[in-house]
Amino acid sequence: MIYAALKTVHVLSIIVWIGGMAFAHFFLRPTLAQLEPAVRLRLMHDVLGRFFQAVLVASLATLASGVWMIGRVAKQVVQSGGKFEMPLAWTVMAVLGVAMVAIFMHIRFALYKRLGRAVAGSDWAAGAAALAQIRTWVSVNLGLGVVILLVTLLRWTA
Repeated sequence: MIYAALKTVHVLSIIVWIGGMAFAHFFLRPTLAQLEPAVRLRLMHDVLGRFFQAVLVASLATLASGVWMIGRVAKQVVQSGGKFEMPLAWTVMAVLGVAMVAIFMHIRFALYKRLGRAVAGSDWAAGAAALAQIRTWVSVNLGLGVVILLVTLLRWTA
């Protein structure tokens, strides 16, 4: 029961995170490109602030639930006399997931702060540069998320 609940939290957190990145990157950003820089940057700062709060929770929930589920399976295998060997798909998921969290932390705690300072100071050029960096790293994270989904859903193994 606990495993199923944690797996549900894990999957829902990933849906929020990857779905939000896809929405912001492919739908919100192109639509807002028509606005003047001051309006666009203030709006993106506010939207990203809310989204990043959700992603902070989602990314930590994903990590915690993933580690717990792997640990639970490993413990059961060892207790039954077996030797636990993590499947390649799980290893890829874990390694790339940790990389995604690290990238998100850089986006949230470095680049987003840079955007906030630029918006507060009405420095639209610096704000646009910060937003461009955020977009680049979100693209990287979105790509990693898709790779994780493909590896996991297609169950690629060595």
